[in-house]
Amino acid sequence: MPDATNPPLFPFRTVVLGAFVPAFLFDVGVGALLPVIAPTATDLGSSLAVAGVVAALLPIGTIAADLPAGALAAKVGDRVAMVIAGVVGAVAFALAALAASLVVLAGAVLVLGAAEAVFNLARHSYLTEITPPLKRARVMSTLGGVHRIGQFVGPFAGALVIDRVGLHGAYWLAAVAAVAATVTVVLVRDDIPTPVPARAVVASAVVASSGGTSSGGDAPRATLGSVLRDHRALFTTLGVACLLIGAVRGARQTVIPLWGEHLGLDPAVASVIFGVAGGVDMLLFYPAGKVMDRMGRNWIAIPSMLLMGVALVLLPFTGGATSLAVVGMALGFGNGIGSGILMTLGSDASPAHGRAQFLGLWRVLQDTGSAVGPLVVSAGAALGSLAAGIWATAALAPTAAAALARWVPRWTVHANRTTRRAAGIVS
Repeated sequence: MPDATNPPLFPFRTVVLGAFVPAFLFDVGVGALLPVIAPTATDLGSSLAVAGVVAALLPIGTIAADLPAGALAAKVGDRVAMVIAGVVGAVAFALAALAASLVVLAGAVLVLGAAEAVFNLARHSYLTEITPPLKRARVMSTLGGVHRIGQFVGPFAGALVIDRVGLHGAYWLAAVAAVAATVTVVLVRDDIPTPVPARAVVASAVVASSGGTSSGGDAPRATLGSVLRDHRALFTTLGVACLLIGAVRGARQTVIPLWGEHLGLDPAVASVIFGVAGGVDMLLFYPAGKVMDRMGRNWIAIPSMLLMGVALVLLPFTGGATSLAVVGMALGFGNGIGSGILMTLGSDASPAHGRAQFLGLWRVLQDTGSAVGPLVVSAGAALGSLAAGIWATAALAPTAAAALARWVPRWTVHANRTTRRAAGIVS
């Protein structure tokens, strides 16, 4: 019999079936979609430049929907929001498969980005609600690992389907994956109540840090405006660290293929290097979460940023496939040990009252950073020096580490062992 006072880290019904499996399935769909957007756009008559714009509508849709996603999840509940996002995502995949014009394809990609924002926000909020703080990092890092695995598997599954039925088969595979994710959420019964200690610890930490008072049960309904106003100090401090981390992580997906192209490597070789780096990235999510739960968030967050910064500095010095692969694996290692850190920090700092809206604002910073990072690299290339663009991004990493060292202890008692002891928490 399970111990009611010490529930399992990953309850099969509520966490594995309720969050991890749907997240994996949805991300397989997104992963299958990503490589085929641009080829589909060119098949519909667009230029390569326009095809790139169509592909960029996915993250644009995500950023645009982050705030409405928080409001939706607060209104209808996290699980219902996941169901809505899954249905909308499946419809968007189907529309893309059936698209006979560039406008329809672009609209489907934009809507899919919005559905992804709602799905990601809702599962983040859901796991924040049901996970005790001292187990939170392992759960969030595993969720991050599931996301990586899904988007790693997706392109290979999509390639297999494309080989059998053609390019549009990838979209139908993605639609089926989205439907499967939605059905899983619908069928899984939510039978774990929100743990009161998790709410109390998080809320008291934020309130004590901000000098405010906690919200009672009769508090007025939270809105995006009220949450932003009440937590503006957090968003202008720890939120900046979130944006910087997002920028460094976003750049990592761009720099390896771009530098491989700069070196004149065969695209297949560059893809293998990218895949190997991604494989290293996927292996480290659980150990990273365990360290964060036992030692504190900054024991992982700061080394992750410093290691990625060093790897980015070294990358322009590589001159061939072997050296690029070594640096790529170092970059993957740095990102892998930071798996789930932004979700964990967002969950730690989120208030019990207005949590979904708070996480929507948090994800705007995270997703905006992810979009800014590749732009910094591209700006350097446009100005005539790809290496300068990579180094400019590298400079963001130690800046993020410094921001984490300064602000994480202010906004969460789980920053390190010292802050935990001061709060009377024993891990």
